[in-house]
Amino acid sequence: MSFDSPTDSDPQDGAPRPSKTQRKQEMHALQALGEKIIALSESRRAKLPLSDDLLFAIEETSRIRSHEGRRRHMQYVGKLMRREDLSAIQAVFGEFEQESQRRDHAFHRLERWRDRLIEEGDPAVEAFVADYPDIDRQALRQLIRNAQRERQQDKPPTNARRLFKLLRDTAEL
Repeated sequence: MSFDSPTDSDPQDGAPRPSKTQRKQEMHALQALGEKIIALSESRRAKLPLSDDLLFAIEETSRIRSHEGRRRHMQYVGKLMRREDLSAIQAVFGEFEQESQRRDHAFHRLERWRDRLIEEGDPAVEAFVADYPDIDRQALRQLIRNAQRERQQDKPPTNARRLFKLLRDTAEL
């Protein structure tokens, strides 16, 4: 009887084999990556370099209703993940993250513009129009006046939301 220990070596190449705990941790990490892939939309999933077997297993996941069945299926997905190019998959996830950060940054910039337009009025309008000359100036000024009035009367920010939507549509986000 042989017990695996971290000091055991693989008879084929003499390199030390990973411990059982380490193998389980790696398998759980692969299952977690599989869960992230399953949670992606079809369009994003199509950007990943995945094998046909893994794609089929991912599609099959949505048909499994049993908790235990899903758990076993996720183990299978983790097993299939061992054959995938993990660095390429992680690179695509990195691109997704960068895209998300750029979008968040753009939204925060537009939120700052909205707040500045409501607080400063016409001087801020001229600065915004310089950056975005295609905006409907009349609608912009009307929404700003209405949003200012809402703030003064402590009403819900309906027009501030409409202003943000106009800014977002103008910036094409």
